[in-house]
Amino acid sequence: MSYATSLTNHFLIAMPGLKDPNFSRTVTYVCEHTEHGAMGIVINRPMDIRLGEVLEQLDIKPRADGVADLPIYLGGPVQTDRGFVIHTGPVEYDSTLAITPELRVTTSRDVLEAIADGRGPAQRLIALGYAGWGAGQLEEELSANAWLSGPAADDILFSRSPGERWLAAANLLGIDLNLLSGEAGHA
Repeated sequence: MSYATSLTNHFLIAMPGLKDPNFSRTVTYVCEHTEHGAMGIVINRPMDIRLGEVLEQLDIKPRADGVADLPIYLGGPVQTDRGFVIHTGPVEYDSTLAITPELRVTTSRDVLEAIADGRGPAQRLIALGYAGWGAGQLEEELSANAWLSGPAADDILFSRSPGERWLAAANLLGIDLNLLSGEAGHA
């Protein structure tokens, strides 16, 4: 797959007709998309737990102010017991995938330790679980009109409230999802 056709560092925006409860009205940040499949993190589904609870389970003491109250997102239905941190900054941790020169996703404990100590990345989104697609699966879903896709934007990832992200991501493409039908059609 060429860089031109890869959806890495793009948003997948659920179309109004996508009824799968795991993805209805979601925005998924695509961390990796190759000929072997795709992996992404849903960025607009906050869970009822906070980082303090996760840190407690990992026996990490939060030392920085406000860290314990950071939201945790349901990143997708796959491996919901595994943590993912999408973040900015040049620092790479024990298990970091550089998505762009500025954005990374880290799955190792050391990023949580750094966040707990106040040394972690200033811009971050912490999720449990991820969304995954096998080879060709995402392309099939796109052709079936399940998703819109477009380049990702840091302000939507890190600054917008979760409730604003679905419409804001579509607005990047000049699309108002409130005006779209939930029914798919093909000419």
